[in-house]
Amino acid sequence: MKNPFDTPERRAFSDNFNRFVMNEIRPYADEWDEAGGIPWALHGKAAALGLYGFGIDEAYGGLGFDDCFMRAIAGEALGKCGATGIAAALGARNITTGPIAQLGSEELKKRVLPQILSGEAGASLGITEPSGGSDVANIVTSARKDGNEWVLNGSKTFITGGMTSRYFVIAARTGDSGLSGVSLFFVEAETPGFSRTALERKMGWWSSDQATLYFDECRLPADALLGPENRGFAAVMGNFNYERLSMVAQGLGMAKLCLSESIAYANERRTFGKRLIEHQVIAHKIADMSARIDSVEAYLNQICWMANDGPLPVPEICKAKFLSTKMLEFCASEAMQIFGGAGYLRGNLVERVYREVKVMAIGGGSEEIMKDLAIRQMGVVH
Repeated sequence: MKNPFDTPERRAFSDNFNRFVMNEIRPYADEWDEAGGIPWALHGKAAALGLYGFGIDEAYGGLGFDDCFMRAIAGEALGKCGATGIAAALGARNITTGPIAQLGSEELKKRVLPQILSGEAGASLGITEPSGGSDVANIVTSARKDGNEWVLNGSKTFITGGMTSRYFVIAARTGDSGLSGVSLFFVEAETPGFSRTALERKMGWWSSDQATLYFDECRLPADALLGPENRGFAAVMGNFNYERLSMVAQGLGMAKLCLSESIAYANERRTFGKRLIEHQVIAHKIADMSARIDSVEAYLNQICWMANDGPLPVPEICKAKFLSTKMLEFCASEAMQIFGGAGYLRGNLVERVYREVKVMAIGGGSEEIMKDLAIRQMGVVH
């Protein structure tokens, strides 16, 4: 069926990015996953294809335009790579560049954005704290003025790219309680008073690094403050929504991988004298998976069209996020049933997707938070 949103530019981007994933990531995904990391050169290769440049001016190394369909194309392709920790490792900087580009000084943008967008340097956003999880309104990491400096104290955790990033955007409390007292700060990894430790023994996302960050009387120059004081939360909201849109697309790619692997296995595997696909109970599983995938894909296309045509459709993005992860959970479970014992072995693409389903339902905003935000944004709670 012809996609009404298809254009020559999007088709070319899709061809190039999917070729990159299939040729330069998927053959090595299991090796990198077991090794716990990806070659740093992969960041530069992804950068050359435009993964990091959406919505960033060309003067700083960006693409000079934005297109949500292309964002979704990249997310879906990375979801099909067979190890979405690789997608996390590559994509962590995308939620950091927005605040720098929007709020940073001209000097800062010219100095650091080209490094980040080219894949040379990593960057991470630090919001989540050990005590609060998704409760951004109650951030306790603090920043106080001391002469011509800011002094940062506190910690952040579950920070993707935290062990390898050179640059960080950190949310800290500078004012009263609640969202209106949160500011953003630019922090470099070599700053005195900054340290980090790796989060290890994770269930999934082995090929990306997550860390806990510590700030102990970490002194920052006055211009480390990004944007107006106490206005930090509003500045990162758009980034959260782009992250969620990408995660919807990644979930779609992961589910499509489960479907294609299941179809191939069911056509090859024989039980009770016939191929698995010829057993009605297996065929129905595949039909159910396909129908749910189609529904999320149609919704994602609608959201991308809405986002390109006007402001980001926040309620729809929130709903798509939890709809996508529930769909992915179903498809991964059904694929495991189709594979049986073979699906339980390390190295099987379906086994890895099954392990990584849960982080997709938590990262970028948990299913519960997404439902709460959707209801608020829909205006049905007074």
